[in-house]
Amino acid sequence: MFVRIVKMSFHEENIPAFLEIFEIVKDKIRNTAGNRLFELYQDKNNKCIFFTNSNWKTEEELVNYRKSALFTEVWAFTKKLLNEKPEAWSLDKLVRLE
Repeated sequence: MFVRIVKMSFHEENIPAFLEIFEIVKDKIRNTAGNRLFELYQDKNNKCIFFTNSNWKTEEELVNYRKSALFTEVWAFTKKLLNEKPEAWSLDKLVRLE
């Protein structure tokens, strides 16, 4: 399992616009080939900071998503709302206990 975590920090006044676009596209992203999990988190202490956690069957499937029209459109809109450069981590999931 391949995991991608992205940290994004928004101007406070842009949070509603981000949440609106997220609501529109979340199911499309989740239903992208190879996607196994898609989550959004908001920092408890700084409401301007959000994280996405997406789990992919393979890294190649994430790459394919990042080349898609959906990603291009969503990212073009989202990056205009940011107040800092986003950070991203690519991880291999080793263990999951539930």
